[in-house]
Amino acid sequence: MFIPPSQLGKSLHAGKANNSKVSLSSSHICIAKEVAGQLFGDSPNVNLVYYPERRTMMLARVDDELFSSLHKAKQHMLKGRNLKGDKTIAIHEILIDNELDSTNRDLVYTAGDGSGILSIQL
Repeated sequence: MFIPPSQLGKSLHAGKANNSKVSLSSSHICIAKEVAGQLFGDSPNVNLVYYPERRTMMLARVDDELFSSLHKAKQHMLKGRNLKGDKTIAIHEILIDNELDSTNRDLVYTAGDGSGILSIQL
């Protein structure tokens, strides 16, 4: 299959544009510094729970005991993605176990409503 060089360049540049503050990339949830810093601070871990019936993932600070006990959440490592301060969380297991689409994409999320919880639609 032949792809003209002019068309190839356009599709490559379009794929690099990622303006969302929360996205899925290589089976990792990528969270922009603005969102991660506001919700998780400098914590190296987060509490995470996934509800398959709603296709919703919820994340909260590791020291939020109410969230942890209410949702039966498990701790996941919050890794630094780059020098800007963006964070990532590996969710390979969740994607595989629930047979979810693992293609790289921007995700719909809610945050900053005062609850300290990041809710992501997968």
